[in-house]
Amino acid sequence: MRTFTRSFIVKRPIEKVWDFYTDVKHLEVITPKKINLRIINATNKKIIQGQEIWLSGKIATKIRTTRWHSKITFLRHHEYVDEMLTGPFKKWKHIHRFHSIDELRTQVTDIVEFELPFQMIGKLFDGYAYKRIQNIFEYRSLATINALENY
Repeated sequence: MRTFTRSFIVKRPIEKVWDFYTDVKHLEVITPKKINLRIINATNKKIIQGQEIWLSGKIATKIRTTRWHSKITFLRHHEYVDEMLTGPFKKWKHIHRFHSIDELRTQVTDIVEFELPFQMIGKLFDGYAYKRIQNIFEYRSLATINALENY
């Protein structure tokens, strides 16, 4: 299993950042357009404990559209975890943490634990998957900053 971690700072108060990230629609705002992410269904518009979300998009590859079903398995103020129930990975656990630096700045941290399917064959694509996740989260940080600092 691999772990990817990324942190960045947004020049907005933590409650503004939290409100943005706990609105399910934020996924369509911060995901690279070429992935063509679509929310198929969500059991709630705001992130809540036990919520399930169904997505589609070119998530795992640049070519094929895949479906993804995840669940919020942990939630407390300024932190939540979504885990993939079905989708392109054998395992996907995404921890979202938000930390107030001061009254105007918030640190956003994403920790992703993932494992590819197909055992040894999957391990051959581990580096590709890591780089793809890295690129997606680089975009997500810039899109978050753009959405929250420039509105």
